[in-house]
Amino acid sequence: MTEDAAITLLVVDDHPVVRDGLRGMFESAPGFRVLGEASNGVEAVSLAAALDPDVILMDLRMPGGGGVDAIRELTRTGARAKVLVLTTYDTDSDTLPAIEAGATGYLLKDAPREELFTAVRAAAEGRTVLSPAVASRLVSAVRDPKPPGKEPLSAREREVLALVARGTSNREIARELFISEATVKTHLTHLYTKLGVKDRAAAVAVAYDRGILG
Repeated sequence: MTEDAAITLLVVDDHPVVRDGLRGMFESAPGFRVLGEASNGVEAVSLAAALDPDVILMDLRMPGGGGVDAIRELTRTGARAKVLVLTTYDTDSDTLPAIEAGATGYLLKDAPREELFTAVRAAAEGRTVLSPAVASRLVSAVRDPKPPGKEPLSAREREVLALVARGTSNREIARELFISEATVKTHLTHLYTKLGVKDRAAAVAVAYDRGILG
């Protein structure tokens, strides 16, 4: 495939190591050309207008501008690029807004490289691409929509909630689970949404009431 015929990409992720890894992976494979990188959604929208890539690999949770807002803006402005979400999160509160905003596909970062290459090619052609886990969740959401406060907690969210119930601070939770404080806050935000509450005390109370915490 000639360079002119290659699928052009914009890589959007707040972690430089991830961006470097994706750039290296695609530039070492025939048929792809990385035009640029962005560290947040705002940069992504600006660079998409300037570079006009075929496909945008979009992370979702990024300081300075999230992926879903960027997807909405790209859709609103009629950008030609197809957006393929590439993230570590597969909860309903992540997948549904991204798809509704206009993402062409949704993959998790643990996808094998050949699966990612295939997904980018499909996205460039306008075909929808979903990881099996995400596809299953979307089908379940359509068949059995859950009202706010009824979505089950993930294993990690349960771990965070159990530590919250013991009075552990965000910093201590981060240290104990070997994650960043920002990630702790993200898990808290998600479990608040799932439990239909607004703070730590209410989350613990509802969790005990529902038997999530015994």
